[in-house]
Amino acid sequence: MPNKDDHPSMDDVYTKPGYLFRRMQQIAVSIFMEECKAFDLTPVQYAALVAIRSHPGIDATRLSAVIAFDRSTLGSVLERLETKGYIQRKPGADDKRVKLLHLTTSGAALLREVMASVDRAQARMLQPLKPADRKTLLGLLIQLVDLNNEVSRVPLRAEDAVEHLKKTT
Repeated sequence: MPNKDDHPSMDDVYTKPGYLFRRMQQIAVSIFMEECKAFDLTPVQYAALVAIRSHPGIDATRLSAVIAFDRSTLGSVLERLETKGYIQRKPGADDKRVKLLHLTTSGAALLREVMASVDRAQARMLQPLKPADRKTLLGLLIQLVDLNNEVSRVPLRAEDAVEHLKKTT
């Protein structure tokens, strides 16, 4: 006769870190989309715009490294941003096949306008916690993400990408 412990319960799912991270990601995206709905902007589009503003002339491969987002999926994100008029893709001087990304005037204006909404979204995500717990959670998340970076499907490689940009400009 099987032991009750041989059959996991839903509590075994609900209390696991992976499940909780996935649920928090769903909640975070939902809150971001609510707060930023007037701008028709996703969290990944926002991150891409900020990175392009910070690193004008970055190419999609380096952008992928800077925001730790899958390169093949990033292409459709960039297409949407270009269609909306927020970015321009220009051929590279050395290699015309490489498209360099630049923020447009309307992209820069959007980033200025959306900041208050983004800040509200971030605050709402942590609002249920006490201030000390917010700081603790953020510190632990930063530590976990940093220590597990190499096992990610798309590790964060911001330093490598930025270093490459310095060499090419």
